[in-house]
Amino acid sequence: MRKQLTSLVEQSTVPGMSLAIIEKYNLQTTECFGVTEAGANQWVKPETLFSACSISKFVTAMLVMKFAGRGILDLDEDVNRKLVSWKVPESPLIKTSKVTLRKLLSHQAGIKDPKESFGPLNEAEGFPLMQDVLTGKTAYCPYPVHVKEKPGGSFHYSDTAYCIIQLLIEDVTEKSFETIIKEELFEPLRMKNSTYTVTEGDKLSSGHDKVGRTVNGKYPVYPFPAAAGLWTTPTDLSLILKEFLLAATGKSTLVLSHSLAEEMLSPQGCAPFSGLGVFLDWGEGEKEISSFGWGIGFQSMLVAYPSLGTGAVIMTNANLGVHQLKGVIGQVYKQLLPQLTKSY
Repeated sequence: MRKQLTSLVEQSTVPGMSLAIIEKYNLQTTECFGVTEAGANQWVKPETLFSACSISKFVTAMLVMKFAGRGILDLDEDVNRKLVSWKVPESPLIKTSKVTLRKLLSHQAGIKDPKESFGPLNEAEGFPLMQDVLTGKTAYCPYPVHVKEKPGGSFHYSDTAYCIIQLLIEDVTEKSFETIIKEELFEPLRMKNSTYTVTEGDKLSSGHDKVGRTVNGKYPVYPFPAAAGLWTTPTDLSLILKEFLLAATGKSTLVLSHSLAEEMLSPQGCAPFSGLGVFLDWGEGEKEISSFGWGIGFQSMLVAYPSLGTGAVIMTNANLGVHQLKGVIGQVYKQLLPQLTKSY
């Protein structure tokens, strides 16, 4: 298998890749391929950090569900009841159908991202206050956020939704999102190589474009932690994925109860392919959950089969400009599929 995967990377324009494989609800192996930067001689290692981009949403959903289990948050409560520093603007659209965490997590809150919004950190703008983002006071989201369709009526993939979730968590806990997620997830699960704040160093992988050129700035940062800001490793993501898989079978309550894991796995509202913070499919006769990361210089994929206790996290330091399943990540996924879908 390693020889085949090495060949896939070498024949592509992806400089480096790291992957972790879970079998029988445990991390079985971490494999690394290529280099952290094109033209350099720094090899990708298990501790090399990649930008997770939107896989950050899965991690955020795990935090939300943990708080729901403790009664700190309610999945079906109007979020305006607990939001303090900003409120979802009043509208006839939300008279009978409120914006809730369930709808935000499953991208069904009637909120659409403005065009050309939620780009990487702009040094001139700096790190924004989330309430400024939501009120349209920054270039990251140049228009005030409001509900554009009746909540629950349709699916619209939304970074805005996860920005609202972040602000709600910060308002309720009176702590920064980075602080609370470190306390509630990273430390209990021993995710030692996960962060939302990056500084140039040997552990970081540089981002690359579709032809393998290093992107400007090398390490694009998204200043929306809950939506896209996580830098991490496949090994660290496998730790939180393992916890999710154990909870789904009632074998762990470290973060989630069995019932809450089942909630995440259940089709939501008008979108049967959307769970809470994950996407759902039924490939190979088994329920498959997935999360995808796609941003400047990086692409990644998380996939798991809860009933089998198997999963994989694949992270690359290049954005090939095509959907993950149509590029190297898709080829790796197909190579791993027989291993991930066999019964133990």
